[in-house]
This record gives sequence, structure tokens and C-alpha cells, in this order.
Amino acid sequence: MTLQFIHGGVDREGAPVHFHVREGRFEGFNRARGPAEGAEVIDLQGFTLLPALVDGHIHLDKSFVGDRWHPHQPVASLRERLAVEKAGVADAAPMVTRAEALIRQCSRFGTVAMRCHVDIDASTGLRHLQAVREAAQRCADIMQIQLVAFPQAGVMSCAGTAAVLEQALAEGVEVLGGIDPTTLDGDAEGQLALLFGLAERYGVRLDIHLHEPGETGLAQLLRIAARTRAAGLQGRVAVSHAYALGEVPLARALQVGEALVAAGVSIMSNAPGNHPFPPLRALHDAGVRVFAGNDNIRDCWWPYGNGDLLQRAMLLGYRSGFYMDADLMLALDMVTTHAAAVIGLPDYGIGEGLPATFVAVRADHGPAAVAGVPVERRVVVQGQWV
Repeated sequence: MTLQFIHGGVDREGAPVHFHVREGRFEGFNRARGPAEGAEVIDLQGFTLLPALVDGHIHLDKSFVGDRWHPHQPVASLRERLAVEKAGVADAAPMVTRAEALIRQCSRFGTVAMRCHVDIDASTGLRHLQAVREAAQRCADIMQIQLVAFPQAGVMSCAGTAAVLEQALAEGVEVLGGIDPTTLDGDAEGQLALLFGLAERYGVRLDIHLHEPGETGLAQLLRIAARTRAAGLQGRVAVSHAYALGEVPLARALQVGEALVAAGVSIMSNAPGNHPFPPLRALHDAGVRVFAGNDNIRDCWWPYGNGDLLQRAMLLGYRSGFYMDADLMLALDMVTTHAAAVIGLPDYGIGEGLPATFVAVRADHGPAAVAGVPVERRVVVQGQWV
């Protein structure tokens, strides 16, 4: 029997906490006055215990982590960017090697689960999916990975992609992706009808990239919300980025937010440096579940990122003007509980009987951890100190 007694630390609110970990599960929060007989005693004085970090949006197949530095190349269009990316990935270290390197780097920061969007199209087939799956299997003891079949090059405008998406679903992919149904594909109704039809047939979740601007983007969100309700997929659909919500007056964004709440559609943001992004606090207060992810990390899209979700939470707060503790806590929720809920992560959190999976950071409490992004951390997965 493995038994540990952990004490000296505080929870995310700053309240002292102590507990046992027995056979990899939490036991006896703040009940015992001291360690049980035979328990290993671990002192976390000065640390805050947080739920383990969850990345709601990452691209493991694109990153150059684990490879040499690749200088960024400017382009004039999205299609040109896709061509640059294909060439860059083809010239990089093996995808399995790069994906595994990034998974392990994220793990060291305290991430234990992620939703990974994997490029799938008629020319790529399922090669990226197979490589990321192999990397995921190598890291299964430290990371849970939910895969998204992501049609980066379009669905309707890229002949043969729809068939490959269905093949990926038949092979067990858990989430179906989409991208800019109007501005990239030129057929919003066609793409969404196809995606929602496949989601219903295979019983999977949906996560659609949406970069479309202004009222075009808002119209897309309303279409997605309507189709979600019609298909009975409430709580199983997310829209990533949704820049349009940050490009219109707040009242208009909240008007669309009402439709998102009614349909249970979640919104992902990574607070990108060169785009407006959704008003996170206002949407959250209106009832929209907002969550976050690192998105691209050191790849052909941009050279930034290291996989640290606490740093991402800080950037979300920094760009959103989050100064109050409650706001900083929302940023923390976006990379912990909110992201876990969106991907449907089972047995998640810090609580009696749950798997003892958490990250301890050198900070006074949750808000201080977001604002300061402490370097010193302890990562525990099911009672094992990573």
C-alpha cells in the first residue's frame, strides 16, 4: 500500500489544507491531525495546490519543439500559410518525436490532459493522426489526450476531406473539427450540415475554429448555436477563437452570447497577440462557458509559446485587463476546471476519493499563481510525483 500525508500547503483560495494520498487517491481532507502510521510525510509549506492544468486547444502535429529553430516566414494569405506549413513540417524532425517532446514539456509545467487538433485532409490522410497517437501512447502515464479531426484546409473546398474525416471518426477520434465555413469554405450551410450530421451519426463532440470577422462571424455563431440545439448536442459543441465576439460592441456580443448559453456552446480563447478576442468576463457572467488552450506553440503560425498554461492564464488576464482576484481566478478556471468540463475529463479535481492529480506552485493562492507564473512547481499524477 502506498500512503502519503501531505501538509503545509494551501488551496487555491489560500486556506490551509492537509490530506492523505492512499493508493493514488485523495483521502481525509483536513480531518487527520497528523500522518497515519507508516505514511510518508510531505511538507508543501509555501505552495498552493491547484487542480492539474488542462489544455483545451493545442496542435501537437505542428510544433517544432524537439527540433531545431525554424525562423518565421511571412505570408500574404491563409492558403499561402498552409503551403508554408506543409513544407516546414515535411522538413522537420519526425512528427512523433516533436509531439512527444511537446507533451513532456507541457507535463513538466503541470498539464495532465489536452484536446489536440490534428490536421486531416485528402492529401495528408491520417498520417498526422497516427503520429500523434503514437506520441500519446508513449506518454499515456502522464497525459490524457483527446484528439480532434481538424480539416485545416477546409471541408467543402478541399475535395476528399469529408471522407477522410469520416474515416478518422470510424477509427475512434473523439471530436470533429471545422474551420471558417464561409470565408475559407465558401459554403457555411454545406459545411455545418456535414459536420453536425457526422457528429450525430458517430456520437462525437464538435470544436470549430472560427476566425471570421464581425457580423460574418456572429452569423456563424448563431448558425452553430441553432444547429446544436436542433441536434440535441448542448454541452458538446465548442467554438475556438470566435474573434468576431471581440470585434463588435459589447451589447451585440452579449446578444449572440444569449444564443450560445441557450445551446450550451463553449468558447475557447488563447488571447492571441494580434487579434481582438471575446470579452471573457462578460461572456462568463452571462453564462457562457469560456475556456483556454495554448493553441500553436513554436510552429509555422508563430514562434511563441512554451506550453505553460499558467503563463497562458496570465496572458489571458493581462490582455483582458483582469486585476481583481475574482478575475484572475476566472483565468485560472479557464485552464483548469472549465477546460476539463469542455473535454469531458472524468474524475477531475481536488476532492475526497478522486485520483490524487494536482500541481503545487510556489504562490500564496490561485490569483497570485496566475499573476506571478511561479517557476517552482510539483506535479503529481495519481499519487506519482512526476
